[in-house]
Amino acid sequence: MLSSFSAPVRACVFGASGGIGAAFVHELSSDPLISVIHAGARSKVAVSEKVRPFTFDLTDEQSIADAAVTVGAVDLVIISTGLLHDTSLQPEKSWRAQSAEAYAKIFAINATGPALIGKHFLSLLPRDRRSVFAAISARVGSISDNRLGGWHAYRASKAALNMILRNFAVELGRSHPQAVVAALHPGTVDTGLSEPFQRNVAADKLFAPEYSAQNLLKVIDGLTTEQSGKLFAWDGAEIPF
Repeated sequence: MLSSFSAPVRACVFGASGGIGAAFVHELSSDPLISVIHAGARSKVAVSEKVRPFTFDLTDEQSIADAAVTVGAVDLVIISTGLLHDTSLQPEKSWRAQSAEAYAKIFAINATGPALIGKHFLSLLPRDRRSVFAAISARVGSISDNRLGGWHAYRASKAALNMILRNFAVELGRSHPQAVVAALHPGTVDTGLSEPFQRNVAADKLFAPEYSAQNLLKVIDGLTTEQSGKLFAWDGAEIPF
């Protein structure tokens, strides 16, 4: 339960049809403090007593602007979208595998899209009570934590996302003194994004989406304004940028 928020809490989840996003919607639906969950996806998700679906496209700013009009005032925004691979690209094992096409595609989803969500949704947060704007990032987006190299476009896009969220935290803090902005590392979650790379992951380190969402909601609930603009893992540990 989100005990640090003032009820009723109006939530919005981007990427609600994905593994972690759907888990967020499910967990929030069972929280009595949550009055409504605006669930955004490329195709509409199922309607329920609390869930209000909307469609959007991260590569189409107008769809995000339209979503902001549809959603209106909101207390909690969670961006659970992301791209690591698809049928046309795979994470680079070497600098020799880099391509402009991969950078453009991955940055559009992992950095530019969330930035545009912030552009249209940060002003919807209340000025007079607690609110949180959070996005799923990744430990591999930490520059100081990088010991392996590789995954060039994905690492760079998540590092860019972390900087974007830090910028949001600085600017939002001037007008919304109780707001928190956070980057979140969900761990290795058993979804389509991580599936090709699970071979060397220990069984106890591969999380079900529901487990990851539960832990991340606990992290969100415990964050203070002094922690705004930072990256946190699923267990609440801060990950240096």
